[in-house]
Amino acid sequence: MEDLASYQVGTMHYSRILIAVDDDDFVSSRRAFDYACTVAKIYNIPLGVAMVLETGDMNVFQSLSPETLSDWRENITRDLNTYCEKAREFGVLDVQPLLAEGNPGREIAEKLIPSFKPDLLVIGSETKSGRRKTLGTHAAYLARYASCSVIIVRSDAQGAAMIKDIKHDTAK
Repeated sequence: MEDLASYQVGTMHYSRILIAVDDDDFVSSRRAFDYACTVAKIYNIPLGVAMVLETGDMNVFQSLSPETLSDWRENITRDLNTYCEKAREFGVLDVQPLLAEGNPGREIAEKLIPSFKPDLLVIGSETKSGRRKTLGTHAAYLARYASCSVIIVRSDAQGAAMIKDIKHDTAK
């Protein structure tokens, strides 16, 4: 306890933020994106906007079709550029798009974080429904394996549903 008694709270600032947005889950990505843009704007720091083309979502025929793969890449690139433009419109001065292909958790942890070098990763989390509330698969993976601090942001609807479930469970 002596260490705690002499401890003084200090300020903490981030120098680079990476926001990972999921093209398939706008609900959970939106609030995380808002948070990352807000922090990047307040501190006037670079914001990396990352998206991963989930090749595992394709069936074997789609993955073998150069035209289909090209269409998917074109769509995700368009969406990534839209996110970057939204961040700039909000007032973030330094916005960098980052795109990868493969498993999102691994691509972000093993490729995008080492190349962009953020000190904070912001991600949304799809909440699984049912009695047990769990983090989305990629959010849990990144919270465990990312080499930087991770903030997981839930959407308003997810938070409200969890509070309702907690109140229901404690009333029993």
